[in-house]
Amino acid sequence: MAEAPFPDRQTRLAFPNAKVNLGLQVRQRRPDGFHNIESLFVPIGWKDTLELEVPTEGSQNTLNAHGLTIPGPRSHNLIFKAHDLLSQAWEIPPVCFHLIKAIPMGAGLGGGSSDGAFALHMLNEHFNLGLTVQRLESLAAQLGSDCPFFIRNTPAHVSGRGEHIQPLQLRLDGWWIMVLHPNVHVSTPQAFGWVSPNYQRPSLSNWENSTPGDWTTELQNDFTAPISERFPEVAKALKLLRSYGAAFTDMSGSGSAVFGCFPTEPDPSWSRALPEGWSAWMGPMAQ
Repeated sequence: MAEAPFPDRQTRLAFPNAKVNLGLQVRQRRPDGFHNIESLFVPIGWKDTLELEVPTEGSQNTLNAHGLTIPGPRSHNLIFKAHDLLSQAWEIPPVCFHLIKAIPMGAGLGGGSSDGAFALHMLNEHFNLGLTVQRLESLAAQLGSDCPFFIRNTPAHVSGRGEHIQPLQLRLDGWWIMVLHPNVHVSTPQAFGWVSPNYQRPSLSNWENSTPGDWTTELQNDFTAPISERFPEVAKALKLLRSYGAAFTDMSGSGSAVFGCFPTEPDPSWSRALPEGWSAWMGPMAQ
């Protein structure tokens, strides 16, 4: 994880990043109400900014949030929950987090999960807890389904509820990715209700050393079709990416962000064609 401790060790700075799903299979419903899925997760460079500060006074955790508005009580934020989780086993003092939120929420980009996972990692490093990657992944799984991925934060085959992570080598050098968020919110529980689980399909684990040019007909997101039918803006965003020359397009997670992969850097004039209220990010795929 990209992280920069300050010399006085009272603060620590990190940049939690987003991810996209390459293919997403809903394979079966579990007895606990969750679903077993398979997907390939790839980190991208759309980032929040997260600072940890150990205050000289105060007995409660605080979160100062800026940028995009974060819905719900701040006590429900995964950043707070990361501290609460570690506090159950280790004596660590209250901290103040400062968050600049840039990754759209409820978009299938994992921004909140990334914030929580990075908070775990920052607390582990700052207070010298000595937690291994495996232990951090186990703790992150208690925060949320996508959180464990962001501990190693490298391309991976992800299965189960999201807690089974197998690093995967992909050939992404030279490729660019563009992400469009059409400013619509998709309810994840509702989205799962629009998909029929199917475990009688080939696994997505055999994509080692593939490139975006290999993915066109094989990697598919189970959510893309039902979400596009119900949210015309998502279908429009996918069409825009194809018109820009994307070699591969799909939706990330259960939406509503979509992405396109390009063999060369797209002409920057694309940004002028975005509808009002949409947000976008573009950068190289290889991190």
